Amino acid sequence: MKILFCCTDTKPEPWLEGLAAALPGADIRVWAPGAPPADFAVVWAPPQQFLDEQPGLRALFNIGAGVDALLKLRLPPGVAVVRLDDAGMAVQMAEYVCHAVIRHFREFDRYDEAAAQAQWAFRKPRLRQDFPVGVLGLGVLGQRVAQALAQFEFPVHGWSRGPREVPGVRCYHGPQGLPAFLAASRVLVNLLPLTPETRDLLNHQTLSQLQPGGYVVNVARGAHLVDEDLLALLDNGHLAGATLDVFRTEPLASGHPFWHHPRITVTPHTSARTLRDESIAQIARKIRALQQGEPIAGVVDVQRGY
Repeated sequence: MKILFCCTDTKPEPWLEGLAAALPGADIRVWAPGAPPADFAVVWAPPQQFLDEQPGLRALFNIGAGVDALLKLRLPPGVAVVRLDDAGMAVQMAEYVCHAVIRHFREFDRYDEAAAQAQWAFRKPRLRQDFPVGVLGLGVLGQRVAQALAQFEFPVHGWSRGPREVPGVRCYHGPQGLPAFLAASRVLVNLLPLTPETRDLLNHQTLSQLQPGGYVVNVARGAHLVDEDLLALLDNGHLAGATLDVFRTEPLASGHPFWHHPRITVTPHTSARTLRDESIAQIARKIRALQQGEPIAGVVDVQRGY
């Protein structure tokens, strides 16, 4: 069994050592142009040349949850694209989103401003029922986030492409359910995969349907959000703020207005980082299953994009 590692901006040695320990006897090496044919590949943002040189790959294992960049490339015919199911990302995402929502709800930014001026100032407590949270996308990460928010007794709504049932979450689905979902939400958390249908979905029309004083948390992809529309709705007062972890161009340009807007919190795409050991264990387990002819979870529908 031959496995190639082709991950941009990723130190290969720890991955190769871990994969070798998990898959004894496998020939595992870092890809270089002209490498011999392989059976499987572990990838992140590989060049087109890599895919063109490996037409016989059985499966590509993507070391991140999102596969939108990979699906932009010409894939070898018949190759399975496999994403990580979780690998420690869900709990990180739940931490990040709950922190962002609670920080806004409890007005901790205002307390920070007061403390910077040595002011001992209380703020009137807010009511959770006045801050319903809508989670766009109810996959593995979205469901974990929605249920974590429900533990803090926020009213939680969820939207997905098809029908879902999530305990403690009021679920909406399909294009026909989106307006009601948005109208029911004051805080919007985006966890959708990026597809042609979801690109630019967070625009003036959709964000205007949030309840007045709305708040946006984007932890999916920067291309979901129309930057200018978010800024306009913040400046006209319909939206109260936003926490953004992903951007159309990363790193975010130093002159981008998001850096300096007083009601926007920026983080450097760190809401849920790949945990190497857990990812290696999952990839190795799935490779063994494929070798034995068994089905695996996480296979991407290339036509749908997730």
